[in-house]
Amino acid sequence: MCFGIIRRYDGRRDKMISIPKGTKDMLPEDAYKWHYVESKARETAALFGFKEIRTPMFEHTELFQRGVGETTDIVTKEMYTFLDKGNRSMTLRPEGTAGVARAFIENGLAQGVMPMKAYYLASVFRYERPQNGRLREHHQFGVELYGSDLPAADVEVISLAYAFLKSVGLKSLELNLNSIGCKTCRAEFNAALKKYIGDNLDNMCGQCRERFDKNPLRILDCKEEKCKVITAGAPKITDYLCDDCKAHFESVQNMLAALKIPFTVNPSVVRGLDYYTRTVFEFVSKDIGAQGTVCGGGRYNNLVEEVGGKSTPAVGFGLGLERLLLVLENTGNLVAEKERDDLYIASMGERACAYVPVLVSDLRAQGVKTEFDIMARGLKAQMKYADKNGAKFVVVIGDDEIDRGTVTVKRMETGETVEVAIDKIAEAVK
Repeated sequence: MCFGIIRRYDGRRDKMISIPKGTKDMLPEDAYKWHYVESKARETAALFGFKEIRTPMFEHTELFQRGVGETTDIVTKEMYTFLDKGNRSMTLRPEGTAGVARAFIENGLAQGVMPMKAYYLASVFRYERPQNGRLREHHQFGVELYGSDLPAADVEVISLAYAFLKSVGLKSLELNLNSIGCKTCRAEFNAALKKYIGDNLDNMCGQCRERFDKNPLRILDCKEEKCKVITAGAPKITDYLCDDCKAHFESVQNMLAALKIPFTVNPSVVRGLDYYTRTVFEFVSKDIGAQGTVCGGGRYNNLVEEVGGKSTPAVGFGLGLERLLLVLENTGNLVAEKERDDLYIASMGERACAYVPVLVSDLRAQGVKTEFDIMARGLKAQMKYADKNGAKFVVVIGDDEIDRGTVTVKRMETGETVEVAIDKIAEAVK
């Protein structure tokens, strides 16, 4: 077998092909961790009445330009964009929300029962500097709620995120909450922010200078230290909220308090995407250093209209699974158990080698996760393999067992044994 070695047509052997930078293999021995958090995500979403949606891995580039926003880091720096064979510009999805908005419009979901509540588990692609818990291909758990502008919808989504993070054992957790208002009150704030920045604009990074006219609010999301120093004393958008946005934000806070979900109002939380309106939030862990956000989301009432649909209120979040797993492992809170076989059947002799595959097929049909030797190992090596793989029970079958019609079932954790009829093995190991 050839592992990563390619041979050119001229017969020359080339070097091993390595994995692309910013990507990572999920190996079989780690699969149980992913299955654990994914199953918790599905279970929690179901508890809240959310159903799964799956959208394509790539979409027309214009969807993200219009939906995510042309001033965002994602669109200006990070998208994987290419021309297909029809000379159409396509982009690997850099986030999940815009694709769901397109699906909502294209499939006529607005004509269905509201609210529409959907979740996804999907890979996303961003060309950025790889960092702890954030790769160029990473995976997200996200939820989307369409059709309600009530504060209760914001709280429903935040509650789901909180319940999920608690269910997987995350403990060192903070909810940072803010409102970035609507178009009306944001215009007044943008004017105040521009006035505050004033003559300091020339001392800010190039991207902030570009955002100054197009979307000054995004300046507050800049990670450059020199820009953060300048904006440290900037006006707070919560001081500029219109009456409707202020009432909405107060209701969100009151409901969270009633549900005993602790939070801090943090005016610096604006999120990195242009489609957000009103409520924005982040769940932050202190256990992975500066890049501590494990979940972020908020309301985006203008998104559906922006990408071609009728105005529809919406709210949701996205949560990076790599980052979540990193936090859980670093803090010792990953309680997932390795997936184990129920049974390993070791064989001795030619008759057993012919008999065991048929028996294994019957046991699997009864729902027993069963393995047997396909490497022509000796009995001792088979037993070592069963132990290393964590099989819960082991059965050894040779000529005597076939003739008697009974076997000895050994529980590996305790060494306890019991003799049972071959046709009763399934009952003994369940």
